[in-house]
Amino acid sequence: MKIKSLTILALTSLVVALTATTATATDRPNVVIMLADNMGYGDLGAFGSGGEMRGMPTPRIDQLAGEGLMMTQFLVEPGCTPTRAALMTGRHSPRAGLGSIIIAGTPLTLQDGEVTIAELFKSKGYATGIVGKWHLGGEKQSLPVNQGFDEYHVGILETTDGTLYPESMRRSGMPESAVAAKQPWIWESVAGSDELKKVRPYDLEYRRQIEGDIAQASADYIKRQAASGEPFFLYIGWSQVHYPALPHPDFEEKSAAGPFGDSVMELDYRTGQVLDAIADAGIEDNTIVIWLSDNGPAQTQANNIDFMGSSPGPFRGEVGDALEGSLRVPGMIRWPARIPARKSNGMVSVHDFLPTLAAIIGAPVPNDRPIDGVDQSDFFLGTSEQSARESLITFIEGQIAAVRYKGWRIYPQQFIGSSGNPSAYGLSAHRVDGVGFPAIFNIERDPRELWNVVGVEGWILGEYLRLTGEYRATLKEYPNPPGFSMTKFKE
Repeated sequence: MKIKSLTILALTSLVVALTATTATATDRPNVVIMLADNMGYGDLGAFGSGGEMRGMPTPRIDQLAGEGLMMTQFLVEPGCTPTRAALMTGRHSPRAGLGSIIIAGTPLTLQDGEVTIAELFKSKGYATGIVGKWHLGGEKQSLPVNQGFDEYHVGILETTDGTLYPESMRRSGMPESAVAAKQPWIWESVAGSDELKKVRPYDLEYRRQIEGDIAQASADYIKRQAASGEPFFLYIGWSQVHYPALPHPDFEEKSAAGPFGDSVMELDYRTGQVLDAIADAGIEDNTIVIWLSDNGPAQTQANNIDFMGSSPGPFRGEVGDALEGSLRVPGMIRWPARIPARKSNGMVSVHDFLPTLAAIIGAPVPNDRPIDGVDQSDFFLGTSEQSARESLITFIEGQIAAVRYKGWRIYPQQFIGSSGNPSAYGLSAHRVDGVGFPAIFNIERDPRELWNVVGVEGWILGEYLRLTGEYRATLKEYPNPPGFSMTKFKE
């Protein structure tokens, strides 16, 4: 357990508590974060190029976007694990050694010494729960119940890719003992324990059922915690719209966009179930709801390759690369009467939620390590019209792959993506060192990044050098742990 880190947090919290005035209910709002999987900018109606336009209406998510701050320039990291690490720690994923997607058998895992957003909520007396996808490692030190969460339900420790493994292994003639060893499971926390128990196999049959179970477990948690009268933090990791696109039978052929569209419509409905649970519990006014996607789209669905799935909207890019369409995804936050309903193109990144929510609830942010997120509470609450962020560094496997500075995206070397196969995209996308000139794209004029303006706007390279230099300077005192490359295996 994290005795040192938690002791520092506890002492700091005590000082805050002793010096603060009597807290009101809004000083400790409930917080529900919902994280979709592989949903692109062009999948929701609210963001202009999805939803009903593509034959897959998303009324509940669109309504949520209209009731709070809809972030049209919300940026994440290139893949599932890196973004989840950034959300949990407020840090660039390589700082936690999690710059690549975790695949079963690789050594990547969230370390005990990281301080998570759940631990910050615990330091302020919150109940903490997680439902659904974790994807930050299966070692004991990495389990949600050892990273600040009291409860874990309908747990997906790895990725939905794993539902495809047994079938593939059997086709390859692998023995059933080998197939069983690779079978992913659904996990559940055990009261009073720091262990998890297996509930059932996470297979293709259960793939169709799981989203409903995630929604129900989330609604049950909200009802139970609301009745207790104590504040809570709930993190919901949806499994949709990650391939394979297998919606619940109730949603089959509901859309005009094939199995992927059916899955989008199911996710919208499940989101509505969580929102209804909050409303039915009478805690809507004092509950912050955050709805995000973890990364951009997998455009070719792995189980029905004739159908193009998720979309980056007006941008270019897929999960695993450093293009705008991989990193700019739907994001929204609602807090009735506290966050003015509006649409903003101010830059916000997934790293910002840890320091922002810490500021809102009065929790101490660790000062013994770099925190890359910035406090956006003034921007969210409407006391400032401007976002506190104007740049973001993007990493692939621990290397700097791109930098966003204001309206420009800068690539230091030529960047090569894969052919578009989602099962390989994040693994084979790479930089070619020493080849060609840097690339600079003006995202506002050229959202698909087709015109390299390095010849006329090369001055931006000075900002690239400044930002990357500031990051590298922090590594002298706080070096990144060894990472793991999915493209450069050690002999």
